[in-house]
Parts: sequence; C-alpha cells; structure tokens
Amino acid sequence: MPESTGTNEEDNAMRREKSCGAVIFREEAGGREYLVLHSTQGHTTLCKGHVEGDETEHETAVREIMEETGLRVDFVDGFRADIAYSPRPGVDKDVVFFLARRSGGTLACQPEEVADARFLPFEGAMAALTHPSDREVLERANAFLEWG
Repeated sequence: MPESTGTNEEDNAMRREKSCGAVIFREEAGGREYLVLHSTQGHTTLCKGHVEGDETEHETAVREIMEETGLRVDFVDGFRADIAYSPRPGVDKDVVFFLARRSGGTLACQPEEVADARFLPFEGAMAALTHPSDREVLERANAFLEWG
C-alpha cells in the first residue's frame, strides 16, 4: 500500500520574521550622505536586523545600528517605511525602517555580517543598493528630508 502524500498544516505554514533598522544619514559640507552596508553575503543594503525578545522596533533599530556599524543615531520624527518580502522559501519577512541622523560613534563594521560600510551621496547610495525595495525606502527618506 502506498504511503500517504497528505501534508499537515505545520509543513505549509510560512515562518514570519521581523527586522527593524534605519536609513542613516549625515550632513557634511558637501551635502547629505546615506550609509550603505555591503553584506558578507554579497548584497548592498540598508542597516537592519532581527527583533530580539520583547524589544520595541526603535530598540531593535538602535541595537542593530550599534552592532553592525558602531554608530549612535537620533531618529527623525515622522518617518516610517514598512516593506515585506520572502528572503527564502517558507519565510515571510517584515522590515520597519526609520530615518536617523548619525549623532556619534566611529564607523566600524561587524565582521560577521558587514564587509564594508560607507556614506554616499543620494545618487551613489541608490546605485549601490542591491534590492529595489531598499532603493524605494531610500528614495522616500530622501524626499521626506527634502520636503519635510
């Protein structure tokens, strides 16, 4: 007798993940620049990471920014961008991005996750980002800063 090919609900359930981060910028004499991270996995992205325990979204963003870059930031009120995607089969991921101005710290990459990090002018940052969703978030953040 052939084995059953039925599936159970657990096998079909998508796993949900949540990350929080920020579009980080600095204002220099030459203008505004945005931080982009070149991941050890090969893509270039904005700073973000998984929520741990009962952290708030802002707490997660602050922790991840410090861990991945060594920077301290001040959040800009009124900006939030939510994106959702599937990073791999069976996983749905929600990401919350805030907007943050660099306020201190020394830029230092977390070697396990970040191969390189640099501040670039808007056009350079847009060109460097791998994923369209990150470019869309950066575009929204830049417009928010330009138009308030």
